[in-house]
This record gives sequence, C-alpha cells and structure tokens, in this order.
Amino acid sequence: MKILIIEDDAEASAYLSKAFTEVGHLPDVASDGLEGYGLARDGQYDVLIVDRMLPKMDGLSLIGGLREQKIETPVLILSALGQVDDRVKGLRAGGDDYLTKPYAFAELLARVEVLSRRKTSGSSDTTVYRVGNLELDRLSHKLLRAGKDIVLQPREFRLLEYLMKHAGQVVTRTMLLENVWDYHFDPQTNVIDVHISRLRSKIDKGPEPPLLHTIRGAGYMIRDGAR
Repeated sequence: MKILIIEDDAEASAYLSKAFTEVGHLPDVASDGLEGYGLARDGQYDVLIVDRMLPKMDGLSLIGGLREQKIETPVLILSALGQVDDRVKGLRAGGDDYLTKPYAFAELLARVEVLSRRKTSGSSDTTVYRVGNLELDRLSHKLLRAGKDIVLQPREFRLLEYLMKHAGQVVTRTMLLENVWDYHFDPQTNVIDVHISRLRSKIDKGPEPPLLHTIRGAGYMIRDGAR
C-alpha cells in the first residue's frame, strides 16, 4: 500500500514512515501542505495521512483542493484538535476519517487499512476508460480507436490502462515501474521506453492526432490530441 504522510513535525513523520515500512507498506513524506498537495494530486497513493495544522497550506484547505480536483484518494486526518466541532469540520472538508493525537499506531494502521479497502472496493466501478476516440474496456480487455480494434500484449494493456486512468496527468517512470511492473527500484533498463514505443506505434499510427506524449525530464502523459 502506498501512503503519503503530510506532517510538518519531522520526528512524528519519521516515526510513522519507519512504522509503516516495518509492516510492509510504502510511505512517502511531505513536510508542508503545498508539497503534500503537489504529491497527492498525482493520485498514485492508496491513502493520505494529513496533519490538520500545516505550514504553507493547512490540512483542510489541502483536502478541499483535492476534492475540487476530483481526486478521491481516502484521507485520514491527524490532529491535536479533538473536539466534536473539529472532527465535523475535518469530515465536511472531505476527510474520510479523523484521529486525534496522541494515538496508538495499531489503531492508525487499522484505520488506514480500512480506508485502503474502501478505495479498492470502489475502484472497480470504472470499467471503460476513454481519451479522445480511444476506448479501453478493462473487463473485456478490448481496445478501440475510432471504432477499430487494436491488439495489445498483456503488459502493453496494463501500461495503457494505467496511463488512461491518469489521463491528462504526468506519469513518471517510478509510477510506471511500481504500478505496472511492480518494481520498487529502478532496474536501469529501457523496458519502459521499449513498451512506450510499441504502444505508441499501435495507438498513434495513421492520420489521427497523437495521444501519447513524452514529457521531457518528467515522464509520459496521455491526453486528447484534438484539444
């Protein structure tokens, strides 16, 4: 499970990062609201843990901004503010759960796991992704562009599915390695470049506007080429 911890207390965030790593999860840390907001906007995390009192952008503003961007990653709010009104404000801002400091890590872990399962159970609702005239059906494993069938190898299909899930967003090499190849390190091969090249030759051939773009120095993006 990929977890983003947005916490300005360095000691607290280091403790959480170490604890989640020890139980087999993959935590990232942001030390202020703006940094956390930027990372969370990629939508690559299973759960966000957000401190309410943050520099540069407070936790509730961060969560509200994500929800306005239609980013529905589950959020657990951590806060020393534990009154009923405080919890209500956090949930109304878009938080999914609220835990008051101090807390036991066992309880935090249990709540995070519940939120992750909730996301997973809801993620199957989208069975068809569309970008321009490209249509991918996750259930039938069919791909059409302008109504014409395109045949993909299984890894190519997973790669395109991930890109279309994040249409209009920059997808980094690290994101692809972790989510398509299940590598948690960079093996220093050209495997991604080879698959991107093959995919591009299949979906962007002919007179249609290109959909798959290389963002120099950042990664890749799929977007409607007609726009």
